[in-house]
Amino acid sequence: MTREAGRSASGESPSSNGSSSTSGTAPSGGPSVREPRDPDSAPPSRPGRRQLLRAGTAGAGALGVGAAAIGLDRALRDPAASVAPPGPAPHGEETVPFHGEHQAGIETPAPVSATFLALDLHEDVDREGVVRMLRLLTDDAARLTQGQAALADTEPELAEKPASLTVTVGFGPGLMERAGRTAPGWLTPLPAFSIDALQERFSDGDLLLQIAAEEPLTVSHAARMLLKDARAFARVRWVQQGFRRALGTQEPGATLRNLFGQLDGSANPQFGSEHFAKVVWIDEGPFAGGTSMVLRRIRMDLDGWDEADRTAREQAVGTRLDDGAPLSGGTESSEADFSAVSKNGFAVIPEFAHMRRANGVDEGEHQEIFRRPYNYDVPPPADSPSVSEAGQLFVAFQADLLGQFVPIQQRLADLDLLNQWTTPIGSAVFAIPPGCAEGEYLGQPVLE
Repeated sequence: MTREAGRSASGESPSSNGSSSTSGTAPSGGPSVREPRDPDSAPPSRPGRRQLLRAGTAGAGALGVGAAAIGLDRALRDPAASVAPPGPAPHGEETVPFHGEHQAGIETPAPVSATFLALDLHEDVDREGVVRMLRLLTDDAARLTQGQAALADTEPELAEKPASLTVTVGFGPGLMERAGRTAPGWLTPLPAFSIDALQERFSDGDLLLQIAAEEPLTVSHAARMLLKDARAFARVRWVQQGFRRALGTQEPGATLRNLFGQLDGSANPQFGSEHFAKVVWIDEGPFAGGTSMVLRRIRMDLDGWDEADRTAREQAVGTRLDDGAPLSGGTESSEADFSAVSKNGFAVIPEFAHMRRANGVDEGEHQEIFRRPYNYDVPPPADSPSVSEAGQLFVAFQADLLGQFVPIQQRLADLDLLNQWTTPIGSAVFAIPPGCAEGEYLGQPVLE
C-alpha cells in the first residue's frame, strides 16, 4: 500500500529551481522571500555523511513517535479499532449431562483425549465396600463432568473447565462376584484368537473408568480425583491413554484417522437412531439400558507399513486412503459393492481385505458394532530397533458381545491382510451398567 507525499513539517514547498527556502516564512498567505546573502560571509558548508545519517535517524524517530501518537489518538477516539478480531469460541465451559437412561461417553461424540483405567479390588473389599466405592465415584464424577470440584478436591480450579468431560464406569466379572451378583455369561475374557499376543499388563480388570474430554488437563485431573476415591477399595491394574485430532482441526463428526492414515469408523451407526439403539443398548435383564464393552490394545507396525506402497495398503483395507470410500467407488458413506470385479476378473475388494472380512459377505452373515477408538503413541522399548511404539486402543460397544463382536473378530483372525501389520497385545471385556438418576449410584439396578 502506498501513501501520498505531503508537505514538510514547516509548511515549506520545494522551490521552482529545485532548491528549498532557507529563510523564515512570509506572513500568513504571502509568498516566501529569499534574503540576500552577505558577500563577505563564508559560503555555507555542505553537511557531511555522518551529519546526514544522524539527521535521518532523528527524522525516523520523530516519524515513529508521530505514528504512535496517531495510533493512540485513533484508539482513544475509536476503542474498537484497537481490539483484535474475535477468535474461535473456547470449549472449556461445555458440559455433557451425567444423569440419564444411559451412561455418557458412548452415544457421545468422542473427544480428543481419553484415559482408560482398570482397577482390581483389594482382597478385603466385600459387597458393602463395592457399593460405597461406587457411591463415591458416582458423586464425584457427577460434579466433575459439570465443572464442579470433587468433594475433597485440593485443586478445585482444575475442575472449572469440564471441556465436555464424560466418565463411564464398567464392571468386570470380579466386581460382580464381590457384590454377590451373577455375572452375565458373556462377561468373561474373549476366546483365544490366533493373532493375539496378549500381555497381562494391558488386559482384564474388576472395574473400568473411561475418562474423556476435549482437554487433556481436565482428563488428568478427573482421573486423579476418581482414583483418590477408589484407592481405599482398589488398586490400579493398568492405565491406557489415547488421543484423537484436536478440537477444531476438522469438521465436527468427522471420522477418526488412525496412525495408518485410514479413516476408522465410517460404518458406525448414527447417534439417536433406532439402528444405534439396536446395535448398542441391551434391552432386557439387569443391564438393560447398558451395553458390553471390549477394549483391545492393538500394536501397529508403522515401520513395516512404511514399506508397503499405496496400492497394497488400499487393497489390505478395502477402501481408498484419501477419502475412505470403498474401492468399488463412491464416497465414504457409500455401500461397498463386494460383487464388483476388475477387467481381469478379480474382486475389486479382495477376499483378504479388512473391510470385506469385517462385513462377513463371504460367510453369508453380517454383524455390526459401534467403534469408538483412540490412537496411542508411547516410547519404544530401549532394546527395540523401531522408531515408535504406537497403535490403537480399539474400543467397541455392542448389545450382544457373543453374537456381534466375537464372530467379526474370528473372521479377522482367520483371514485379514492387516494382520501382517497389527498385533493385539491387550484385551479386556466389561459390562457397562445403565445410567442413573440423581440420588442413585452407577450400577444400582444391577447390584440391588
